[in-house]
Amino acid sequence: MIHPILRMGDPRLFQRSQAVQQLGTPELKALVADMRETMLAASGAGLAAPQIGVPLRVVIFGFEHNQRYPDAEPVLYTEIVNPILTPLGPETDEDWEGCLSVPGLRGRVPRYSRIRYSGFDPEGRAIEREATGFHARVVQHECDHLDGILYPMRMRDLRLLGFSDVLFPDAEIVEE
Repeated sequence: MIHPILRMGDPRLFQRSQAVQQLGTPELKALVADMRETMLAASGAGLAAPQIGVPLRVVIFGFEHNQRYPDAEPVLYTEIVNPILTPLGPETDEDWEGCLSVPGLRGRVPRYSRIRYSGFDPEGRAIEREATGFHARVVQHECDHLDGILYPMRMRDLRLLGFSDVLFPDAEIVEE
């Protein structure tokens, strides 16, 4: 089922999510299926459960090609429960991000260049991967939602926040 995506200003987006206590349940599988359907319908690169009003530590992300990020390299589709992120060094990159909960806007956000992330798939199988580039950015962005953080809160310079069609007038970026 496709759910409405909460937008910036909704207080539920600023709350810390709770850990999932039981893996492999029909409820968890249904949540992840709904999240996937919602993300795909919105052409998202990822989605966190809090964005659909569910305060649980569940994120999904991944795509072969994404019309919202036409130059991004493919990211393996992943469903991760109770994720843990570990930076692999102090290096950061700053790049443009958008968010389904902040429609029509983009901002330059600093993120760790290299990370390791771990957690579980909905069935309870362990996941542990390293990521760089856009993959690392997407994981960090989605996991921020679990702690009540939206990307503008990470920005160093709000002059680099703007409407996509103004910032990139010649780009064929599809926004929500």
